[in-house]
Amino acid sequence: MDIPVINLNDLNGEKRSETMALLHEACEKWGFFMVDNHGVDKELMDRVKHLMNLHYKNKMKDEFESSEMAKRLENNGFIKEKDWESTFFIRHRPSSNIHELTGLSLTKMAEKLSELMCENLGIEKNHIIKAFSGSSGPSVGSKVAIYPPCPRPELIRGLREHSDAGGIILLLQDDQVPGLEFFKDGKWVKIPPSRQNKIFVNIGDQIEILSNGAYKSVTHRVMAMKDGYRLSIATFYNPAGDAIISPAQKLLLPNHICFQDYLNLYMKTKFGDKGLRFQSLKDLVNGHQTVLTTEN
Repeated sequence: MDIPVINLNDLNGEKRSETMALLHEACEKWGFFMVDNHGVDKELMDRVKHLMNLHYKNKMKDEFESSEMAKRLENNGFIKEKDWESTFFIRHRPSSNIHELTGLSLTKMAEKLSELMCENLGIEKNHIIKAFSGSSGPSVGSKVAIYPPCPRPELIRGLREHSDAGGIILLLQDDQVPGLEFFKDGKWVKIPPSRQNKIFVNIGDQIEILSNGAYKSVTHRVMAMKDGYRLSIATFYNPAGDAIISPAQKLLLPNHICFQDYLNLYMKTKFGDKGLRFQSLKDLVNGHQTVLTTEN
């Protein structure tokens, strides 16, 4: 199963329509995709990965290996409430601790993808950015996770099954060690390591809500592995804490329509485009302050 790859360079030439269609399909049917030619400096990405691995080995490894969780694996029982990962967080917006740790901010890329998603959905270009802004602007931060070699990978997940709560997730993952899996069409899809510094993107719950279910937030997990240290740097482009997220009005189907009113319009437009008929009904509702009835 080939994971969709969005080449951002193709948005500037004759392949733009094809690339936009691929992005729409990826968001609609997959909930995740790879991005190539994203413009983030690859030497910087390599440097960040090196520093994150170094930080784990110097500051976190000993504590993790001596943790109670690691000792519990010797009891031969599946551990349901813990994850085999060592993590720390870097905050970018609205407050930042970037001076404390060297991190990687991908805010511009997330906002570019949000604009492309809006274009494909047929809503205002900056709708997602505005919806996420709240009183202080979208929330951006990074989770750095190391998945060390696990002596009993059958007894614990690297990270348990979940969907992401937020908006757009940009993942700089390991280029050697696998483990990430997404649930699609009733089975788990193994995500390969990100070669050539491609960035992996997945959609969070708030994009599914805002798109009225058109774009999907997908369940995923990380499997514990017996060999290798897997690195994951996930940057989350999320709504502000006080942002109110709801489906974009333009994406909602007509509502509060009296069936007789629908039939009256249907008889006139039966052999026309259903989308135009629905739009006419939405326009009709927006022109009234009360629920439509056959007497309106």
